Amino acid sequence: MSGLLALLDDVATIAKVAATSIDDIAAGAAKAGAKAAGAVIDDAAVTPKYVAGFSPARELPIVGKIAIGSIRNKLLILLPAALLLSAFAPWLIVPLLMLGGSYLCFEGAEKIYHLFKPHAPYADGHLPATDDAEHLEASKIAGAVKTDFILSAEIMTIALAALPAGQPVWMQAIALAMVAVGITVIVYGGVALIVKADDVGLWLARVGRLAATRALGRGIVQIMPGFLAALMAVGTAAMIWVGGSILLHGLGELGLHAPYDWIHHQAVAAAAALPEFAGIVEWAVTAFFDGVFGLIIGMILIPIVAKIIDPAIHAVTRKA
Repeated sequence: MSGLLALLDDVATIAKVAATSIDDIAAGAAKAGAKAAGAVIDDAAVTPKYVAGFSPARELPIVGKIAIGSIRNKLLILLPAALLLSAFAPWLIVPLLMLGGSYLCFEGAEKIYHLFKPHAPYADGHLPATDDAEHLEASKIAGAVKTDFILSAEIMTIALAALPAGQPVWMQAIALAMVAVGITVIVYGGVALIVKADDVGLWLARVGRLAATRALGRGIVQIMPGFLAALMAVGTAAMIWVGGSILLHGLGELGLHAPYDWIHHQAVAAAAALPEFAGIVEWAVTAFFDGVFGLIIGMILIPIVAKIIDPAIHAVTRKA
């Protein structure tokens, strides 16, 4: 009987440890997902353009296929790569994170740059020389999945860096899988709602029995272009802010503390001047200077990418 009680006590202890581990995993996944906010917003802002021009009946199937490609990117390629990186080359995490941060800064700065100096329209290299709707759809999906791979790599790297140090591999794997699935559902669920919102609005405007319902439908149709523009603006700002923050923290990890310390000093001083709003003020000032730093880095990268990196990539791909 004492042996049975001891066994039950051991089972209870294991259950408590398991419950604590689940809480730790969930907390780690939530924190990691929050850290990836900039890339997530950008992902949601970029994806709707891939369904533009298709019939309404094909919009959700296209979004669904892109979502499946995204989850494959994250779970089958990026998650194992992140675990191998954590196990065998953790010293690479900060440089890779900074590389992803640089990409975010570049993407955001390029969007701002083209607002003031629009580039000439050019043929999308992914589009096939055919009017076949199936080929066009497949090409658009392939291009979206490739873009998603880059954004997903940033998300998974940011998530990996945000997890508590010293976690067992299985806990890291579960947390990263939770981030991968959760972010994919949020992003592509949100995209599905966005791309169908105007259709819902039109339907309400046409068949609504009440004047208020029809007015709501017309309002949805009218507000969607502005909403998409606002989403793009928020996505751009988030990219630059998060990218700048990643670079500043990375520089600190590599021993260059001066930029981060200066920004922190300015934020603390501003918070001290408005003690009743100290937390909000400190965050806002930090985010502002992170964004300014990210924008400067992004603007510096634009000519480097245009004059050096892009030509090098095209030369390699042509030879391949």
